[in-house]
Amino acid sequence: MDLRIFTEPQQGATYETLLTVAKATEDLGFDAFFRSDHYLKMGDVDGLPGPTDAWITLAGLARETRRIRLGTLMTAGTFRLPGVLAIQVAQVDQMSGGRVELGLGAGWFAEEHQAYGIPFPKEKFGRLEEQLAIVTGLWETKLGETFDFQGEYYTLTDSPALPKPAQDRIPVLIGGHGATRTPRLAGRYADEFNMPFASIEDSERQFGRVREAVSAAGRRPEDLVYSNALVVCVGKDDQEVARRAAAIGREVDELKANGLAGSPAEVVEKIGRYQEAGSQRIYLQVLDLHDLDHLELISAQVQSQLS
Repeated sequence: MDLRIFTEPQQGATYETLLTVAKATEDLGFDAFFRSDHYLKMGDVDGLPGPTDAWITLAGLARETRRIRLGTLMTAGTFRLPGVLAIQVAQVDQMSGGRVELGLGAGWFAEEHQAYGIPFPKEKFGRLEEQLAIVTGLWETKLGETFDFQGEYYTLTDSPALPKPAQDRIPVLIGGHGATRTPRLAGRYADEFNMPFASIEDSERQFGRVREAVSAAGRRPEDLVYSNALVVCVGKDDQEVARRAAAIGREVDELKANGLAGSPAEVVEKIGRYQEAGSQRIYLQVLDLHDLDHLELISAQVQSQLS
């Protein structure tokens, strides 16, 4: 079971804070550092000092880390034109020595688009499908050849399809709860399917749908990684769990029901149940980015039991 650290910087974080967390992620033996891709805070926080851009952040971290994988859950397809996104991600992959992964979603948070003047089209899913075709098509085009695409939303003509990533294939993550279209897209384009903030039962059900869609697309279901994203709140005793829950504005019972919360033993047991449902990787949503002792505890007493 891989454990990855997943952050939500729109809630309030500087690049320096993210760098500190990413270096701790690397030093403590976690597999990867991922971040959300949002420009507006959510809920009852001030969000100060303001948003940081996902791919600018990852470009910086690419030069200041050496081992961990780096990526997004999920880049909003509404934020970037697909050709530009393909260039950005390929460049960051080169800068990291081939450690980048791209989570790509349709985009959903209307208010952040309104706040920063970003178009928020009604038909986002059709655009996402074309974006996936374009981004992967550009990367897969052989050197010296050109890439063309004629779709309903995007047209590319005689693209040199440059630059190329450092990896032969940048892993593409697709995720979500949709019962039909999401599994179909994952079946065609995904290297990993991620189920965000879902119960064990719902995860098992959706993993089954995705496996069927992968087979229908002529691929092997076992060639994909199946993962979950879950909020984490671990403490060495009940008092520490309660303190960490209060620091992120959540209730312990709610966190235990909907995330990974409690003692290390409780969290290891629940991760085991997700594993039985088909999950191979967990993205630990860490909401208090200044509590590095939390990461140390998870590394020493949760990750050590899973490796």
